[in-house]
Amino acid sequence: MPVFTPAATADPVTLLAAGAARSAQALAAGEVGAVQLCEAAIARIEALDGALNAVVVRDFDRARQQAKDADAALARGERRPLLGVPMTVKEAFNIAGLPTSWGLPPFRDFVPPHDAVAVQRLRAAGAVILGKTNVPPGLADWQCDNPVYGRTVHPLDPRRTPGGSSGGGAVAVATGMVALELGSDLTGSLRVPASFCGVYAHKPSEGLLPARGFAFPGTEEAPAGLPSEIGPIGHCPDDLSLALQVLAGPDAAQVAQGGFALPQPRRAAAKDWRVLVVTAHPQAPVAAEVRAAVEGAGQRLAEAGASVAHASDLLPDLAEIGDTYGQIVETVLAHLEPGGRSPLALSAWFDLMASRTRIRAQLRALFAEFDAVLCPSVGCAAFEHVSEPDLTKRAITIDGTPAPYETLGAWASLASLGGLPATAAPADFTKRGLPLGVQIVGPFFEDRSTIALAGLLAGYAR
Repeated sequence: MPVFTPAATADPVTLLAAGAARSAQALAAGEVGAVQLCEAAIARIEALDGALNAVVVRDFDRARQQAKDADAALARGERRPLLGVPMTVKEAFNIAGLPTSWGLPPFRDFVPPHDAVAVQRLRAAGAVILGKTNVPPGLADWQCDNPVYGRTVHPLDPRRTPGGSSGGGAVAVATGMVALELGSDLTGSLRVPASFCGVYAHKPSEGLLPARGFAFPGTEEAPAGLPSEIGPIGHCPDDLSLALQVLAGPDAAQVAQGGFALPQPRRAAAKDWRVLVVTAHPQAPVAAEVRAAVEGAGQRLAEAGASVAHASDLLPDLAEIGDTYGQIVETVLAHLEPGGRSPLALSAWFDLMASRTRIRAQLRALFAEFDAVLCPSVGCAAFEHVSEPDLTKRAITIDGTPAPYETLGAWASLASLGGLPATAAPADFTKRGLPLGVQIVGPFFEDRSTIALAGLLAGYAR
């Protein structure tokens, strides 16, 4: 077997913090070896994760073998998008030989026989998968604390949550333990942790990424009607683009063959973008620091020559969006409960679907006038852990005013009900040094546009 001998001109820890795209580039150029990167990632997990509890299922022995295989492939001249790049995936994804419990004790010992389709694609692209990251019970919280694996804490303040349900993955990326993470999003489960932890995440357009193998333990696919999407968490916009390159496209079990290509970004230069900035929601308070961070992102684009508006009659009613999406999610989840029954009559369900269709038509009109909407991912920075078991009794405090806990998901509804792409990007920090994010929502299947705009905001050349 050929032995790969990299020039070792790049520091592995620095590469992990730079992200998957830079790590893949360094591996292909011989600046570092896959084993070196893998061992650096394992060392960081072992050094940091005892206090954070993010990477709760570890698969280091198999990861080391994957890294050796990657070095051998590199030595043969193979070049794959993620060849040798160390990463983790959310605990809810099936990986053959590892438990998939969703943080629920009855499934503590459930071990699926096959990898999820997305995991298969990551492996085919050469990724080295170190393990799985923590989630809340049933993925149903904006915190990560469950009776199987315990609590994950914020990397800057252990009194605070990193967000959920992809919170463990956001911590693993934010601390440089891995170069990339695969998570999921139903009501902000990618976007909220990314904003809380100061990293990037992307909720793709509806149906863009295959979700088979990301399902309740013992099942293979999510039920019809549940609008959950899988997506990446990374260190930079290029990481998100690379992950989409690897993951996007129809499931082979559903489509026999055929090509697939996402549209290129709508605009190349900042001066050509048409952006709507929205910082007020009728159903959720927004902290002044969050509002300032989002408005600041819009101001930076305006200073670069973009056309930036702060109001439009084309924007659908955000309260109706929130109500419609909330009823859809509640109806599907209620039906999934053991012995559960839908709280809606069939006619009411079809009324919901009709409302969604009408709102999606309104969103198409909006994105004929604008290229993107900038808004909060969530109305506050990372909050202190809440232990009240009944979510309906929980409250958070935003700028000194109590607010129902459920309002944390309000900003997710626009993209989720619309089936639209949404990229979460770091925007600023609070006075206490906690990260604040901005959410970039774009037209259906124009995922490259929202990621490109995140790149412009970060000062990336596009």
